[in-house]
Amino acid sequence: MYYASVNGVVEAFNKTLCNLLKKVVAKSKRDWHERIGEALWAYRTTYKTPTQEGLTDDENDKLRLAELEALDEKRLEAQQKLQCYQARLSHTFNKKVRRQLG
Repeated sequence: MYYASVNGVVEAFNKTLCNLLKKVVAKSKRDWHERIGEALWAYRTTYKTPTQEGLTDDENDKLRLAELEALDEKRLEAQQKLQCYQARLSHTFNKKVRRQLG
């Protein structure tokens, strides 16, 4: 079925994807299928605003850096929770194990 609003979004994405592919493919342009992952990664990690206002490179870099820092904090928090879980699991296991007297 034809949906005008969706069609416009798809066309805009295709245009952006083509521009990204032009930047990452070799001069022969025959390796586009091998490099599409890089282009999609660049698209997915670029900060976009819903009002179509362009961000400067500095603003985009700051937003990406803030996201990476937040990711590091979440990773550290997950690691701490995992260590607590492992300690509780070890404690529970050790309570149930009978020590052999020799």
